[in-house]
Amino acid sequence: MSLNAAAPCIRGPASNPQLQSRKFFSFPLACRRRRCIRAAISLSTISSCSSFLARRSRDCIAFSASNDFPMDNSSLVVCFGEMLIDFVPTTNGLSLSEAPAFKKAPGGAPANVAVGIARLGGQSAFIGKVGEDEFGYMLADILKKNNVNSQGMRFDSGARTALAFVTLRNDGEREFMFYRNPSADMLLEEGELDFDIIRKAKIFHYGSISLITEPCKSAHVAAAKAAKDAGVLLSYDPNLRLPLWPSAESAREGILSIWDAADIIKINEEEISFLTRGENPYDDATVHKLFHPNLKLLLVTEGPNGCRYYSKDFNGRVHGLKVEPVDTTGAGDAFVAGLLSQLATDVSLLKDEDRLREALKFANACGALTVTERGAIPALPTKEAVLNALLNVIA
Repeated sequence: MSLNAAAPCIRGPASNPQLQSRKFFSFPLACRRRRCIRAAISLSTISSCSSFLARRSRDCIAFSASNDFPMDNSSLVVCFGEMLIDFVPTTNGLSLSEAPAFKKAPGGAPANVAVGIARLGGQSAFIGKVGEDEFGYMLADILKKNNVNSQGMRFDSGARTALAFVTLRNDGEREFMFYRNPSADMLLEEGELDFDIIRKAKIFHYGSISLITEPCKSAHVAAAKAAKDAGVLLSYDPNLRLPLWPSAESAREGILSIWDAADIIKINEEEISFLTRGENPYDDATVHKLFHPNLKLLLVTEGPNGCRYYSKDFNGRVHGLKVEPVDTTGAGDAFVAGLLSQLATDVSLLKDEDRLREALKFANACGALTVTERGAIPALPTKEAVLNALLNVIA
């Protein structure tokens, strides 16, 4: 790539071998402030986990258990990064201070993708950290109810689950105000990673928010390196959120620092303009500057106008579905979920333009249906809903 990106940081520190063999359960089974035990566990399990936790500098709850969802590893998509609570105003077109009420909605781009894939009938897992608080418990339960494997999820008693207040303009577009200083997702450590599930994935998906601060940045690098070394496809959605970065330049450098390691990248027009320092995002020549030699597929989403796709062998456009937008939160994540759910079962789509275009039509429909409801995860569609929407277009 010709954008003077920083050297890819995928070549991170080696993983901790003591942690690779350890199996973790993703939900807090016993907590000081909880009134119930979430699963039956043996005394030996409690003892071994307690001794492990005693050696840690942070109090992260992650007990062992055997009731995680079974996975078909041949089509597993592992999503790494943040999971949080979005507070979406019930009335569009108002500032945060003017909004009369907010709807609480689970979100976080990587978690959205994981749930989106599961809703579509695929196999997904989530790796990340939330607070040992009621919002964290709620998010863990949401993953469980949506059949997302969460054995890689961790809880931190020293930090809260991240919150984001989202302003919706009349056209459904968003502005964000974040509460995460620091939030639990920023404190995920390399030693807490479940490398076993990462290496079993067909696709490892992530964003750039986990690169902003340590220790999560090092955990991100180590996780991506482990996936790459295991032959797992790397899927990257930068998901630009400038207010979270120290500066625009640090955001640009951070996003590009891992650019050349990805096999699949999804960006939008705003991100193209940002990364190319103001060049025309609709010009193919501009987009080609972002194409690196090892990239298999570069996708540009354009909201209701669908998407563009670029590979070494072909490029083109697939039109989207026209809908009445209510809230665009999660639309890009739904698109990614729609595509990855199909690539995970048939990677050869990357080499067949006709079949790839069909997959992108499906992904566009996933994004379109998501904007018709408020919130990200609550609005993610099922496979049946997407197929019905596509049939109605044909009819």
